[in-house]
Amino acid sequence: MDDPRLERWLVALLATPGLTSIDDPAEARRMLLEDALRAVEIVRRFVGPIVDVGSGGGSPGIPLAAALPDREVTLLEANRRKCDFLREVAGEFPNVTVIEGRAEEQDTDRFGVALAKALAKPPVAAEWCLPLVRPGGAAILWVGPSADLAAVGRVAEQVGGAAPELEEGLVVVQKASPTPQGFPRRPGMARKRPLA
Repeated sequence: MDDPRLERWLVALLATPGLTSIDDPAEARRMLLEDALRAVEIVRRFVGPIVDVGSGGGSPGIPLAAALPDREVTLLEANRRKCDFLREVAGEFPNVTVIEGRAEEQDTDRFGVALAKALAKPPVAAEWCLPLVRPGGAAILWVGPSADLAAVGRVAEQVGGAAPELEEGLVVVQKASPTPQGFPRRPGMARKRPLA
């Protein structure tokens, strides 16, 4: 994707300490930009606003906002310093909003798609993402080859999700029903006491 805004974002990301451990521009392009864009066609299947949970330096949210200019993209990040960076770069993308906060503190059943890349182990990421998604939408998780889909499925079942599917190396979990009472759990609980 040839978008000068994305080049400027990558340069700023690499120049800002503490946002990524990657220091090689070619690797950053591959891991943060091209890897994010793998999800474009999957995201297009689901209508409604997009949230990038634990956005960090803005991947996958920023590249997807550039590729899908007609979609509203929210970058959700709990770290204030990262939010400051995201607000700076988001100024170039009219469809991007930055929210400082945690997934567990947001309204449920609100977004069409929730994205998580390098956020947490897949079952924990699923517990944080699925409550944010309205029925008919989906959570899309970037996972490694050893991801435990059965564990993601057990979590999904408890928070209104369908069985997870693997597409393009991404885990796609559709939201089948509204978020049940009791979810999301308090901040920190998903990591401390995983559902799966």
